[in-house]
Amino acid sequence: MSFMPQVRLRQLLAISCIAALSAFAASKPASGGKEKSLPAGENVLWSDPGDVASFDFVNGIGGEALAPRPPFRFDGEDMSGTQPKIKVIDSSGASWNVKFAHEAPASAFSTRLAAACGYYVEIEYFLVTGHVDGVHGLTRAAKWFDANGNFRGGRFQLRSGSYKFLDGYNWAWDSNPFLGTPQFNGLRILDMLLSNWDAKDAHFFSDEGAKGTSDSNLAVFQDMQADHHRYLFMVSDWGETLGKWSDIPGLRDGWDCPGYTAQTPGFVVRAGGAGVQFGFRGTNKSTVSKGIRVSDVQWLMPYLGRVTDDQIRQGLTTSGATPDQVGCFWRALRDRIEQLRRVAMQ
Repeated sequence: MSFMPQVRLRQLLAISCIAALSAFAASKPASGGKEKSLPAGENVLWSDPGDVASFDFVNGIGGEALAPRPPFRFDGEDMSGTQPKIKVIDSSGASWNVKFAHEAPASAFSTRLAAACGYYVEIEYFLVTGHVDGVHGLTRAAKWFDANGNFRGGRFQLRSGSYKFLDGYNWAWDSNPFLGTPQFNGLRILDMLLSNWDAKDAHFFSDEGAKGTSDSNLAVFQDMQADHHRYLFMVSDWGETLGKWSDIPGLRDGWDCPGYTAQTPGFVVRAGGAGVQFGFRGTNKSTVSKGIRVSDVQWLMPYLGRVTDDQIRQGLTTSGATPDQVGCFWRALRDRIEQLRRVAMQ
Protein backbone atom coordinates (compact mmCIF):
# COMPACT_ATOMS: atom_id res chain seq x y z
CA MET A 1 0.00 0.00 0.00
CA SER A 2 2.32 2.76 -1.09
CA PHE A 3 2.06 5.51 -3.59
CA MET A 4 3.89 6.69 -6.68
CA PRO A 5 7.38 6.92 -8.14
CA GLN A 6 8.99 10.31 -7.44
CA VAL A 7 8.91 11.22 -11.12
CA ARG A 8 5.11 11.02 -10.99
CA LEU A 9 4.25 13.27 -8.03
CA ARG A 10 2.87 16.37 -9.76
CA GLN A 11 -0.83 15.62 -9.42
CA LEU A 12 -0.74 14.54 -5.78
CA LEU A 13 1.44 17.47 -4.74
CA ALA A 14 -1.27 19.78 -5.96
CA ILE A 15 -3.50 18.30 -3.27
CA SER A 16 -0.85 17.76 -0.63
CA CYS A 17 0.88 21.13 -0.67
CA ILE A 18 -1.27 22.63 2.12
CA ALA A 19 -1.69 20.50 5.22
CA ALA A 20 -4.56 22.43 6.67
CA LEU A 21 -5.21 20.02 9.49
CA SER A 22 -2.30 18.65 11.48
CA ALA A 23 -1.22 17.82 14.99
CA PHE A 24 2.34 17.50 16.16
CA ALA A 25 1.91 14.62 18.58
CA ALA A 26 2.11 10.85 18.52
CA SER A 27 -1.17 9.07 17.90
CA LYS A 28 -2.49 6.96 20.73
CA PRO A 29 -2.43 3.17 20.65
CA ALA A 30 -5.83 2.18 19.30
CA SER A 31 -6.36 -1.34 20.58
CA GLY A 32 -5.45 -1.59 24.22
CA GLY A 33 -1.73 -1.47 23.49
CA LYS A 34 -1.85 -3.95 20.60
CA GLU A 35 -1.17 -1.20 18.07
CA LYS A 36 2.15 0.61 17.98
CA SER A 37 2.38 4.34 18.68
CA LEU A 38 3.68 6.67 15.99
CA PRO A 39 6.81 8.67 16.70
CA ALA A 40 6.03 12.35 17.20
CA GLY A 41 5.34 14.14 13.95
CA GLU A 42 2.81 15.92 11.76
CA ASN A 43 -0.47 14.05 11.55
CA VAL A 44 -2.53 15.01 8.50
CA LEU A 45 -6.09 14.03 7.60
CA TRP A 46 -7.20 16.67 5.10
CA SER A 47 -5.82 19.41 2.85
CA ASP A 48 -7.57 22.15 0.92
CA PRO A 49 -8.45 20.67 -2.51
CA GLY A 50 -8.63 24.06 -4.20
CA ASP A 51 -11.11 24.38 -7.06
CA VAL A 52 -13.30 21.33 -6.53
CA ALA A 53 -15.15 21.84 -9.82
CA SER A 54 -11.89 21.30 -11.72
CA PHE A 55 -10.93 18.06 -9.95
CA ASP A 56 -10.20 15.23 -12.40
CA PHE A 57 -12.88 12.59 -11.77
CA VAL A 58 -11.70 10.62 -14.80
CA ASN A 59 -8.18 9.93 -13.53
CA GLY A 60 -8.37 10.84 -9.84
CA ILE A 61 -5.44 12.25 -7.87
CA GLY A 62 -2.88 10.53 -10.06
CA GLY A 63 -3.98 12.31 -13.20
CA GLU A 64 -3.41 10.92 -16.66
CA ALA A 65 0.37 10.86 -16.09
CA LEU A 66 0.15 8.21 -13.38
CA ALA A 67 -2.25 5.84 -15.16
CA PRO A 68 -1.10 2.21 -15.41
CA ARG A 69 0.75 1.53 -18.63
CA PRO A 70 0.46 -1.79 -20.47
CA PRO A 71 1.81 -4.29 -21.09
CA PHE A 72 1.28 -5.72 -17.61
CA ARG A 73 3.37 -8.53 -16.17
CA PHE A 74 1.92 -10.97 -13.64
CA ASP A 75 3.54 -10.72 -10.20
CA GLY A 76 1.40 -13.17 -8.23
CA GLU A 77 -2.08 -13.54 -6.80
CA ASP A 78 -2.90 -11.56 -3.66
CA MET A 79 -4.83 -13.76 -1.23
CA SER A 80 -5.31 -11.13 1.48
CA GLY A 81 -8.81 -9.98 2.33
CA THR A 82 -11.95 -11.47 0.83
CA GLN A 83 -11.94 -10.11 -2.73
CA PRO A 84 -10.08 -11.51 -5.80
CA LYS A 85 -6.84 -9.61 -6.40
CA ILE A 86 -3.57 -9.98 -8.28
CA LYS A 87 -0.29 -8.08 -8.39
CA VAL A 88 1.13 -6.76 -11.66
CA ILE A 89 4.03 -4.62 -12.87
CA ASP A 90 3.41 -2.20 -15.71
CA SER A 91 5.71 -1.15 -18.55
CA SER A 92 7.17 1.72 -16.48
CA GLY A 93 8.11 -0.64 -13.64
CA ALA A 94 5.33 0.56 -11.30
CA SER A 95 3.70 -2.06 -9.07
CA TRP A 96 -0.08 -2.33 -8.95
CA ASN A 97 -2.64 -4.27 -6.96
CA VAL A 98 -5.59 -5.20 -9.19
CA LYS A 99 -8.93 -5.93 -7.52
CA PHE A 100 -11.94 -7.47 -9.26
CA ALA A 101 -15.66 -7.97 -8.50
CA HIS A 102 -18.09 -5.37 -7.16
CA GLU A 103 -15.57 -3.58 -4.92
CA ALA A 104 -13.51 -2.50 -7.94
CA PRO A 105 -15.84 0.15 -9.45
CA ALA A 106 -17.14 1.22 -6.03
CA SER A 107 -13.64 1.94 -4.78
CA ALA A 108 -12.56 3.76 -7.92
CA PHE A 109 -15.46 6.20 -7.74
CA SER A 110 -15.51 6.68 -3.97
CA THR A 111 -11.82 7.57 -3.81
CA ARG A 112 -12.41 10.27 -6.41
CA LEU A 113 -15.25 11.84 -4.45
CA ALA A 114 -13.28 11.73 -1.20
CA ALA A 115 -10.18 13.26 -2.84
CA ALA A 116 -12.24 16.01 -4.47
CA CYS A 117 -13.28 17.04 -0.95
CA GLY A 118 -9.67 17.14 0.24
CA TYR A 119 -9.19 13.74 1.85
CA TYR A 120 -6.17 11.53 1.21
CA VAL A 121 -6.74 8.35 -0.76
CA GLU A 122 -4.62 5.83 -2.60
CA ILE A 123 -4.11 6.31 -6.32
CA GLU A 124 -6.60 4.16 -8.24
CA TYR A 125 -7.76 3.63 -11.80
CA PHE A 126 -10.37 1.34 -13.30
CA LEU A 127 -9.71 -0.60 -16.52
CA VAL A 128 -12.76 -2.11 -18.18
CA THR A 129 -10.61 -4.68 -19.99
CA GLY A 130 -6.93 -5.49 -20.35
CA HIS A 131 -4.31 -8.17 -20.70
CA VAL A 132 -1.72 -9.52 -18.25
CA ASP A 133 1.30 -11.47 -19.49
CA GLY A 134 2.26 -14.65 -17.70
CA VAL A 135 -0.91 -15.20 -15.68
CA HIS A 136 -0.94 -18.65 -14.09
CA GLY A 137 -2.17 -20.60 -11.09
CA LEU A 138 -5.08 -18.31 -10.26
CA THR A 139 -7.68 -19.33 -7.69
CA ARG A 140 -10.09 -16.58 -6.58
CA ALA A 141 -9.23 -14.31 -9.51
CA ALA A 142 -9.55 -17.04 -12.16
CA LYS A 143 -13.13 -16.19 -13.15
CA TRP A 144 -12.09 -12.68 -14.19
CA PHE A 145 -9.66 -13.94 -16.83
CA ASP A 146 -10.00 -15.88 -20.05
CA ALA A 147 -7.54 -18.51 -21.22
CA ASN A 148 -5.40 -15.89 -22.99
CA GLY A 149 -4.77 -13.68 -19.95
CA ASN A 150 -7.41 -11.09 -20.78
CA PHE A 151 -9.30 -9.66 -17.80
CA ARG A 152 -12.45 -7.62 -17.33
CA GLY A 153 -13.19 -4.95 -14.75
CA GLY A 154 -10.01 -4.36 -12.73
CA ARG A 155 -9.29 -1.62 -10.19
CA PHE A 156 -5.57 -0.76 -10.32
CA GLN A 157 -4.15 0.62 -7.05
CA LEU A 158 -0.59 1.94 -7.09
CA ARG A 159 1.74 0.13 -4.69
CA SER A 160 5.15 1.69 -5.38
CA GLY A 161 6.56 5.09 -4.62
CA SER A 162 7.40 7.65 -1.99
CA TYR A 163 4.49 7.15 0.44
CA LYS A 164 5.09 4.26 2.79
CA PHE A 165 2.29 2.20 4.34
CA LEU A 166 3.00 1.86 8.06
CA ASP A 167 2.05 -1.67 9.06
CA GLY A 168 0.76 -1.90 12.63
CA TYR A 169 -0.12 1.78 12.96
CA ASN A 170 -3.85 1.52 12.32
CA TRP A 171 -6.08 4.21 13.78
CA ALA A 172 -9.67 4.20 14.97
CA TRP A 173 -12.81 6.28 14.51
CA ASP A 174 -12.86 7.05 18.24
CA SER A 175 -9.08 7.28 18.81
CA ASN A 176 -7.13 9.65 16.57
CA PRO A 177 -5.59 13.14 16.64
CA PHE A 178 -8.54 14.75 14.84
CA LEU A 179 -11.49 14.01 17.13
CA GLY A 180 -14.02 16.81 17.30
CA THR A 181 -12.73 18.69 14.26
CA PRO A 182 -15.03 19.52 11.32
CA GLN A 183 -12.50 17.89 8.98
CA PHE A 184 -12.77 14.55 10.79
CA ASN A 185 -16.54 14.78 11.05
CA GLY A 186 -16.66 15.65 7.35
CA LEU A 187 -14.92 12.35 6.61
CA ARG A 188 -17.54 10.53 8.69
CA ILE A 189 -20.30 12.25 6.70
CA LEU A 190 -18.71 11.16 3.40
CA ASP A 191 -18.43 7.62 4.74
CA MET A 192 -22.19 7.59 5.34
CA LEU A 193 -23.01 9.45 2.13
CA LEU A 194 -21.37 6.60 0.21
CA SER A 195 -22.94 3.93 2.46
CA ASN A 196 -19.55 2.55 3.47
CA TRP A 197 -20.82 -0.09 5.87
CA ASP A 198 -17.39 -1.78 6.06
CA ALA A 199 -15.94 0.87 8.39
CA LYS A 200 -13.58 -1.44 10.26
CA ASP A 201 -10.86 0.23 12.31
CA ALA A 202 -8.06 -0.69 14.71
CA HIS A 203 -10.59 -1.99 17.25
CA PHE A 204 -11.74 -4.69 14.83
CA PHE A 205 -9.96 -8.00 15.15
CA SER A 206 -10.32 -11.17 13.11
CA ASP A 207 -9.24 -14.63 14.15
CA GLU A 208 -6.07 -16.06 12.71
CA GLY A 209 -5.72 -19.40 14.39
CA ALA A 210 -5.42 -18.75 18.11
CA LYS A 211 -4.16 -15.20 17.57
CA GLY A 212 -6.38 -12.21 16.86
CA THR A 213 -5.05 -9.89 14.18
CA SER A 214 -6.13 -6.34 13.43
CA ASP A 215 -8.34 -6.07 10.34
CA SER A 216 -8.72 -2.36 9.67
CA ASN A 217 -9.83 -0.28 6.71
CA LEU A 218 -8.12 2.78 8.19
CA ALA A 219 -4.41 3.19 7.59
CA VAL A 220 -1.45 5.51 8.16
CA PHE A 221 1.13 6.33 5.49
CA GLN A 222 4.41 8.16 5.93
CA ASP A 223 5.41 10.85 3.45
CA MET A 224 8.97 9.79 2.70
CA GLN A 225 9.71 13.04 0.83
CA ALA A 226 9.02 15.28 3.80
CA ASP A 227 11.99 16.55 5.83
CA HIS A 228 10.21 15.56 9.05
CA HIS A 229 7.90 12.78 10.23
CA ARG A 230 4.69 13.45 8.29
CA TYR A 231 1.86 10.96 8.54
CA LEU A 232 -1.24 10.74 6.35
CA PHE A 233 -4.34 9.25 7.97
CA MET A 234 -6.84 7.82 5.53
CA VAL A 235 -9.63 5.39 4.77
CA SER A 236 -7.68 2.75 2.85
CA ASP A 237 -10.57 0.64 1.54
CA TRP A 238 -13.68 2.17 -0.06
CA GLY A 239 -14.77 -1.08 -1.72
CA GLU A 240 -18.03 -1.73 0.12
CA THR A 241 -19.74 1.49 -0.91
CA LEU A 242 -22.66 2.59 -3.11
CA GLY A 243 -24.92 -0.22 -1.97
CA LYS A 244 -27.12 -1.07 1.01
CA TRP A 245 -25.92 -0.26 4.50
CA SER A 246 -26.73 -2.61 7.38
CA ASP A 247 -25.17 -3.90 10.57
CA ILE A 248 -26.50 -7.38 9.78
CA PRO A 249 -24.41 -9.58 7.42
CA GLY A 250 -26.43 -10.70 4.43
CA LEU A 251 -28.52 -7.53 4.34
CA ARG A 252 -25.74 -5.24 3.11
CA ASP A 253 -23.80 -4.99 -0.11
CA GLY A 254 -21.84 -2.66 -2.37
CA TRP A 255 -22.21 -1.31 -5.90
CA ASP A 256 -25.97 -1.90 -5.86
CA CYS A 257 -27.81 1.15 -7.14
CA PRO A 258 -31.36 -0.10 -6.47
CA GLY A 259 -30.36 -0.82 -2.86
CA TYR A 260 -28.50 2.48 -2.54
CA THR A 261 -31.46 4.37 -3.98
CA ALA A 262 -33.99 2.62 -1.73
CA GLN A 263 -32.15 3.78 1.40
CA THR A 264 -31.51 7.33 0.16
CA PRO A 265 -34.71 8.86 1.61
CA GLY A 266 -33.49 7.75 5.06
CA PHE A 267 -29.98 9.15 4.70
CA VAL A 268 -30.60 12.19 6.93
CA VAL A 269 -33.22 11.35 9.54
CA ARG A 270 -33.38 14.71 11.29
CA ALA A 271 -31.27 17.75 12.08
CA GLY A 272 -31.53 20.42 14.72
CA GLY A 273 -29.89 21.92 17.76
CA ALA A 274 -28.89 18.49 19.08
CA GLY A 275 -27.06 17.63 15.88
CA VAL A 276 -27.70 15.51 12.80
CA GLN A 277 -29.10 11.99 12.92
CA PHE A 278 -28.35 9.66 10.03
CA GLY A 279 -29.98 6.39 9.03
CA PHE A 280 -26.60 4.73 8.48
CA ARG A 281 -25.96 1.24 9.84
CA GLY A 282 -22.77 -0.78 9.57
CA THR A 283 -19.52 -1.71 11.31
CA ASN A 284 -18.75 0.91 13.97
CA LYS A 285 -22.08 2.62 13.26
CA SER A 286 -22.07 4.49 16.58
CA THR A 287 -18.60 5.99 16.22
CA VAL A 288 -19.17 6.81 12.54
CA SER A 289 -22.63 8.35 12.80
CA LYS A 290 -23.02 9.87 16.27
CA GLY A 291 -22.02 13.37 17.27
CA ILE A 292 -22.26 15.05 13.85
CA ARG A 293 -23.13 18.73 14.21
CA VAL A 294 -24.95 20.99 11.79
CA SER A 295 -21.75 23.07 11.71
CA ASP A 296 -19.85 20.00 10.44
CA VAL A 297 -22.20 19.73 7.47
CA GLN A 298 -21.82 23.47 6.90
CA TRP A 299 -18.04 23.03 6.82
CA LEU A 300 -18.18 20.15 4.30
CA MET A 301 -20.67 21.60 1.82
CA PRO A 302 -18.37 24.26 0.29
CA TYR A 303 -16.36 21.28 -1.00
CA LEU A 304 -18.91 18.52 -1.53
CA GLY A 305 -21.50 21.00 -2.78
CA ARG A 306 -19.19 22.18 -5.58
CA VAL A 307 -18.88 18.74 -7.17
CA THR A 308 -20.66 19.03 -10.51
CA ASP A 309 -23.08 16.68 -12.23
CA ASP A 310 -20.58 16.16 -15.04
CA GLN A 311 -17.87 15.17 -12.56
CA ILE A 312 -20.14 12.59 -10.93
CA ARG A 313 -21.14 11.14 -14.29
CA GLN A 314 -17.55 11.09 -15.55
CA GLY A 315 -16.31 9.44 -12.38
CA LEU A 316 -18.99 6.76 -12.51
CA THR A 317 -18.43 6.08 -16.21
CA THR A 318 -14.66 5.72 -15.87
CA SER A 319 -15.19 3.51 -12.81
CA GLY A 320 -17.05 0.96 -14.92
CA ALA A 321 -20.70 1.98 -14.46
CA THR A 322 -23.11 1.19 -17.27
CA PRO A 323 -25.20 4.08 -18.68
CA ASP A 324 -28.17 2.93 -16.58
CA GLN A 325 -26.01 2.74 -13.46
CA VAL A 326 -24.59 6.20 -14.13
CA GLY A 327 -28.07 7.72 -14.18
CA CYS A 328 -29.22 5.73 -11.18
CA PHE A 329 -26.23 6.49 -8.93
CA TRP A 330 -26.14 10.14 -10.01
CA ARG A 331 -29.77 10.69 -8.98
CA ALA A 332 -29.29 9.02 -5.60
CA LEU A 333 -26.05 10.88 -4.87
CA ARG A 334 -27.64 14.19 -5.84
CA ASP A 335 -30.58 13.43 -3.54
CA ARG A 336 -28.25 12.73 -0.60
CA ILE A 337 -26.15 15.83 -1.27
CA GLU A 338 -29.33 17.90 -1.43
CA GLN A 339 -30.35 16.54 1.97
CA LEU A 340 -27.03 17.74 3.36
CA ARG A 341 -27.47 21.11 1.66
CA ARG A 342 -30.80 21.59 3.45
CA VAL A 343 -29.12 20.73 6.77
CA ALA A 344 -26.38 23.28 6.09
CA MET A 345 -28.96 26.02 5.52
CA GLN A 346 -30.20 25.84 9.12
